[in-house]
Amino acid sequence: MSDDDSAHLPGGDAAGPPGLDLARLRAHLAEHLPGGVVGELGARLLTGGRSNLTYLVWDGVRRWAVRRPPLGHVLPTAHDMGREHRVLAALTGTPVPAPVPFLLCRDPAVLGAPFFVMEFVEGEVPNAGSLRGHGGGHARRVGGCLVDRLVELHAVDVDAVGLGDFGRPSGFLDRQLRRWWRQLEGSRSRPTPELDGLRAALATAVPVSPAPTLVHGDFRVDNAVFGPDGTVRALLDWEMSTLGDPLTDLGMLLVYGRRAPLDGQDPVNARTVPGFPDEDELVARYVAGSGRDAAGLPWYVALGFLKLAVILEGIHYRHQQGRTAGPGFEGIGDLVRPLAVAGHRALDGG
Repeated sequence: MSDDDSAHLPGGDAAGPPGLDLARLRAHLAEHLPGGVVGELGARLLTGGRSNLTYLVWDGVRRWAVRRPPLGHVLPTAHDMGREHRVLAALTGTPVPAPVPFLLCRDPAVLGAPFFVMEFVEGEVPNAGSLRGHGGGHARRVGGCLVDRLVELHAVDVDAVGLGDFGRPSGFLDRQLRRWWRQLEGSRSRPTPELDGLRAALATAVPVSPAPTLVHGDFRVDNAVFGPDGTVRALLDWEMSTLGDPLTDLGMLLVYGRRAPLDGQDPVNARTVPGFPDEDELVARYVAGSGRDAAGLPWYVALGFLKLAVILEGIHYRHQQGRTAGPGFEGIGDLVRPLAVAGHRALDGG
């Protein structure tokens, strides 16, 4: 949640960006937000339409981040603001860096959907280009610190922080396959044979999970805010967090480092960013810190590619309906097949 020029933000349009009515939001915050608001609100869409929408909101004195579901076609089991708010509240005070939540609004009359307000964390959300600019030593610290925070996340005592009932770990991987397939069926607008085949192949070889932990669900470099020293200031985007198999998080980290050979993608990995730890180093650091066996990781990487492909198919569906906010969605549907192919390759050990 970073915005390099946000220290000098102008006043906002009273209408607000898509999905954020600033007049209604200000009235709600004035009544319910600790400390209230001072001046008129301004806002900027930070991430749009590909997941939950995130806005930077300011009143001339204070700044916050506001999260709400995407516009239109929200599947009933996805984009649960209450769950995301709950996990952030539970992590406050633990070693896991996460934004502090301030307010949850379940009333859709305010913004058209439930939303929550949380701390705006200063720092950089890196990509391959920015990491290359900082040099190899910084990139190595970023990769190592990210894995260390994952180890800390998977060490959280869920009962002690009130998350003992946050999920149903038994049968987690089988349910993941069913859940993501239901999500695809709820957004299906075209044949997806490679994706169908990947799901079938995964279902024939489901591994035995290690002891369950709190999992993030979408763990990657650009879901974290880093300080100038390369340390993690906050982990972001907890909408898919639950109790389950911790190796799903490690698998997703590798998925985002590999990606498929997609046009316009610049994944963060040891080949594209000098100094960044390679896959073997990342896995070894996680194994050393967590004490878990990662021998079955190829299956989890393939599952990660399935999840990412289903997510993008849903975004493609929403974009066809004209229900996305922000640029960059025109070719999103073209990415689904290469991701499914990459999942097959991962499952085969490639």
